[in-house]
Amino acid sequence: MTWYALVAIYLIVWWLVLFAVLPFGVRRDESPETGHDPGAPQRPMLLRKFAATTVIASVICGALYWAYESGLLSLR
Repeated sequence: MTWYALVAIYLIVWWLVLFAVLPFGVRRDESPETGHDPGAPQRPMLLRKFAATTVIASVICGALYWAYESGLLSLR
């Protein structure tokens, strides 16, 4: 597997994991201020979600790389 294929796979996996992680721990504001979206979260905790996304995506890509190198997975 070439390095740019690995980077491309990592980026795709990272975005997929981000969309899966975004709804975790979301609490909406019960009394939003005027002009604010009532469905917006109080504290989105984006840095924590980006960190979790990076760790999870790294584990998934590591498993995919191992499966490819061991012959369990083929990209052809």
